Amino acid sequence: MFWARIDNRLIHGQIIETWLPFTGVDTLVIANDDVANDVWRREIMAMAMPTDIRLYFVEVEDVGSFLHGKFSGAVPNAMVLFANCSDARRAYDSGLRMTTLNIGNLHFSPGKRQIAPNIALSLDDEACLLYFEEHHITLDFRCIPSDTAQVRLT
Repeated sequence: MFWARIDNRLIHGQIIETWLPFTGVDTLVIANDDVANDVWRREIMAMAMPTDIRLYFVEVEDVGSFLHGKFSGAVPNAMVLFANCSDARRAYDSGLRMTTLNIGNLHFSPGKRQIAPNIALSLDDEACLLYFEEHHITLDFRCIPSDTAQVRLT
């Protein structure tokens, strides 16, 4: 099974305690240029992970080829985490294919519209998510697996 999620917190308690057990994945891939190039942040994040989960840090534009190469073209038993919508789109445009994109947490900041308790979107975020809808990718707005879908863009 393959999961793709946008969560600006990347690795945190909800990922470890709810999403990993729910999805049953054995691999977590952090697709983030900054983290992929920051040894200290990678080590801090790795300390939080259960030992039975393989953890990889990959630059955004390389995540599709990484997964394809790592899993020899088979559907990976993995979750890919993105910090924002634009990274998810860059990965998609670089070859990462997904059928569903979970939007779990995007913090509010000035200029963003709050659409759910845990999701605030800028105009760029909205355009990015509409791009995914236009490409027939299901958008799943849930903070944790037991939540029901909270919003729809259209």
